[in-house]
Amino acid sequence: MRKIYALFLVILILINTNLPAQSLRRPIAASYIGLGAYSINHVDVFSFTSNQAALAQIKNPAIGVYGEKRFMLDATNMYSAVAALPTKQGNFGIQADYFGFKNYNESQIGVAYARSLGKLLDIGIKFNYYSFRIPAYQNSSSINFEIGAILHLTARLNAGIHFYNPVGGNLSKTNNEKLSSIYKFGFGYEASENFLMSAEIIKEEDLPVNVNAGVQYNFLKQFFARAGIASENESPYAGAGVSWNSIRLDISASYHPQLGFSPGLMLIVNFKSKKFEKN
Repeated sequence: MRKIYALFLVILILINTNLPAQSLRRPIAASYIGLGAYSINHVDVFSFTSNQAALAQIKNPAIGVYGEKRFMLDATNMYSAVAALPTKQGNFGIQADYFGFKNYNESQIGVAYARSLGKLLDIGIKFNYYSFRIPAYQNSSSINFEIGAILHLTARLNAGIHFYNPVGGNLSKTNNEKLSSIYKFGFGYEASENFLMSAEIIKEEDLPVNVNAGVQYNFLKQFFARAGIASENESPYAGAGVSWNSIRLDISASYHPQLGFSPGLMLIVNFKSKKFEKN
């Protein structure tokens, strides 16, 4: 019975994701963890997961972990870990992701680099090793890259573009599994240091245009809340965070109209060391 359930779950995942890469590439609350990408005051170590150019705005070394229990099922958990290191030669980042369970899983590890080209423009790039595994079927992997740029139009308005796997390509030489390309345009408007509005227009290969939009409001220096929606499946998300000293903890949740709730938990640790700070 367990084998039948596992097989059914794998088929469901493949149908809903269309391509193997999409489960890992787009967590349900992806807009939540990357909301601060097009911002100066609200950027954090997870922001470069949405656009690598946001890594250029990180001022101190930081690490973060995020977990998402998708649709409240153990077999569809997603985990992500990131780290950022600013240097005088530019900022470096590492991202590692895992989605699935023992009978179907996807993983990706990437190394990112970003720097500011003056006060108006930040650029970034990330190289990834992506793989998916189905023990009873096959294993496939691929090396790809993503690149982004963010333009600081005014002190409050930022806009940028991001391309994931722009050159396309198959996952392996022995099958026709294709890793899709994703193109994004995003912007963020900081009405004040405490309030951010952000949105991304996403075009994934062979899929309709999707819009992810959200807001963040800081009630106090230590407390803030985020909320938004993804137009593709009309999935709203919301969350709240609290920080003390160098530690920040977020609790988030999203709702899919057909599949239900997906709670998430995020932990970020920022290190303040003069040894690593940029001039």
